[in-house]
Formats: sequence, structure tokens, C-alpha cells
Amino acid sequence: MSSRPQVEDSGSKAARILYKPWGVVGSLLSAILARKIFTVVAHRVIPVDTDDPPKPLESEYRLREVVLTALVQGAIFAVVKALFQRGSARAFQRWTGEWPGD
Repeated sequence: MSSRPQVEDSGSKAARILYKPWGVVGSLLSAILARKIFTVVAHRVIPVDTDDPPKPLESEYRLREVVLTALVQGAIFAVVKALFQRGSARAFQRWTGEWPGD
């Protein structure tokens, strides 16, 4: 027996196919949103004097600053993507009656 409860019903193949275009557009929109959020957060969290966050191949930054930038960016992108995917799947389920995943 599985330790986690099954919240959503398994979706049909048709539901997954119908959801695919929405998922692609949503991924693009969530990436744009995540980039905007990252830009705002990076200016407040990452201790650098420039407007652009440190990139791995820029030698003027210490490894600590580059790793902190990557950590913040990865976390923001992952959370925004997960929130969007989950929300759009729930909306799809309300509209069609089928869960698009699994």
C-alpha cells in the first residue's frame, strides 16, 4: 500500500494530448514570470554591485556569489513551474473532468 494518498484520478490519453499545448504555453509563461521574479529577488539577495547577477564564466565574481545566484535562480524557477503546472492541471480538470497527468 502506498504511503501517499491519491488525490487526483489518473487521466486518459486524450486528456494528456489535449493538455499538451496548454502545458507548452504555460511553461513559456512561467519561465518569463520566474525570470522577472528572479531579477527582483537577485537585486535584494545576491551581494553584488552590478545590475546583472553573476554568471559562472565571469571571473570577477567569487564562487560563493555564483553558487548563490544559481541556487536562488533554480529555486525560483522550480517553484514557479510547479505552481503553474499544478494550478493549470487543476483548472483543466475542472473544465474537462479529467486529470491531465499520470
